[in-house]
Amino acid sequence: MKENISIDELIMQVLAEKNLETIEQLVKLVQQKSDFSEKQILKCILSLQSEGKIKLKGASPAVKSSTCPIIISKIYWYLTTLIFTGITVFLVLQVPENAYPFVYVRYFFGSFFVFLMPGYALIRALYPAKRLGSFERIGLSICMSIALVCLDAFLLNFSPWKITVLSLLLSLAASVYAFATIAFLREWQALAH
Repeated sequence: MKENISIDELIMQVLAEKNLETIEQLVKLVQQKSDFSEKQILKCILSLQSEGKIKLKGASPAVKSSTCPIIISKIYWYLTTLIFTGITVFLVLQVPENAYPFVYVRYFFGSFFVFLMPGYALIRALYPAKRLGSFERIGLSICMSIALVCLDAFLLNFSPWKITVLSLLLSLAASVYAFATIAFLREWQALAH
C-alpha cells in the first residue's frame, strides 16, 4: 500500500475490491492494509456514509458492536492489573515463608508481579493508543519491570524505609496502580476523541 494514500481513498478502494455489508468488516480490512487506528477509520466511514458516498447495511449495530469490545478491553486489562496487584500484596503480607504449599502460590504471584506488572503498566501508560504486538509488549514489559525494580530498590536504599520486602512491595504496588491509572485515563481519553 502507498504511504501517502488517504483514508477516504483506501476505504473506497477496499469497498470496490470486496462487497462488504457491515462497518465491522470494512474496518478490519482497512486496518489490515494500513496503519490507521480503528477510531480514525470509524470516523471516516461515518463521514462518508453521512455524505451518501457509501452505503452499508446495519451501520448502527456494526458501530456499536465494533466499539463495545474496545471499551470492554480497556476496562478488562485495567481491572485485571489492579486485582492481580491486590492479590499479590495480600499473599506477600499474609502468607508466611514456612506455610507450605501456600508459599508457592505467593512465589508464583510475586514473580509475575516483579518481572511483569510494573513494566506492563508503564508501557500501557507510555503507549496508550499505539498498537504493540504481544511479543513486543511482553518483551518491553519485562525489560522495564527489571529497570523499575532496580530503580525502586536504589531509591529505597537512600530513604528512611530502606530495602525491605514490605517497602519494596508497597512502592512497586503504588507504581503499578499509578501507571495503570494513567494508562487507563489516557486510553479512555484517546477513545473519546
